[in-house]
Amino acid sequence: QVQLVESGGGSVQAGGSLGLSCAASGRTLGNYIMGWFRQAPGKEREFVAAINRSGGSTNYADSVKGRFTISRDNAKNWVFLQMNSLKPEDTAVYYCAADEGVVFSIHLTRRTTSYAYWGQGTQVTVSS
Repeated sequence: QVQLVESGGGSVQAGGSLGLSCAASGRTLGNYIMGWFRQAPGKEREFVAAINRSGGSTNYADSVKGRFTISRDNAKNWVFLQMNSLKPEDTAVYYCAADEGVVFSIHLTRRTTSYAYWGQGTQVTVSS
């Protein structure tokens, strides 16, 4: 199985940028579809972005499209989430997720139940 560790969270003012990293160990990252999710206090965990095994296809939530970019480096076993033009409503704990068996479809990759492996999360706080 794969172990995931997120880093890069922090506090930023609205309009600023942050980059999140997800380091994978235990298995070759290229075998996994990767996703980013977030959970704000009192809310359910929601989909942010996903990327297929090769990095050639991506999928974004409407709320972050055009502002966030997901990418991956399979050789280094890393997945990245670049977040620009941040808004206070982006404040949440951000989680990295992985799955080896899921098909990369718009609908399946948006479901938390599609992912078997999760990181511990990293806090992102955006102030107005």
